[in-house]
Amino acid sequence: MPILSFIHMRTAIQKSCAPALLLWAGVCLFLSPVALPADSAPRTGLNVGDPCPVWSNYDLVPNTLPSTNGKVVLLDFWASWCAPCKASFPVYSKLNEEFHDAGLVIIAVGVDDKLAAHNAFVEKLKPTFPVVHDRTQSLVKVVNVKSMPAAYLIGRDGRVRSIHVGFFGRKTEAELRNEIQSLLKELPPSP
Repeated sequence: MPILSFIHMRTAIQKSCAPALLLWAGVCLFLSPVALPADSAPRTGLNVGDPCPVWSNYDLVPNTLPSTNGKVVLLDFWASWCAPCKASFPVYSKLNEEFHDAGLVIIAVGVDDKLAAHNAFVEKLKPTFPVVHDRTQSLVKVVNVKSMPAAYLIGRDGRVRSIHVGFFGRKTEAELRNEIQSLLKELPPSP
């Protein structure tokens, strides 16, 4: 008898829950994100092939940056709370010393909410390249940085050539060095 009770109870539950389950399945399917093919997905942020942002359009402090026309640019986004960012700065200083005279410009954009945290980070690491504070996060929002650090290599033509998300020590240093050397070999665009 208990087996028959169980079967009757299960059938009753299935009949009473079936409409709710169907409704739930339909809602889940309707709300599920649809993956678009890569070539038709909407583009957001700064992507490979896009032109470099115009610095003067953003709320960066200080507002004076070196000229980047015809130069190779490493545009780095960082935050004081980011451990890989701390590891990347000495490497960027080394790359700056090695390639600056050949045409490399490194610009590091801090995105901390608090200026004091930004300043303490810069004071501690003493970078050999320009550092600015994106105090209203105007540039970081347009670039759509997803993770820190994020380094954008920009060619002499002013277009993004590669994007490095994260910092993985010697591996990232070797990749950046090779890409920088390659980009520096390109001729600057004609005026």
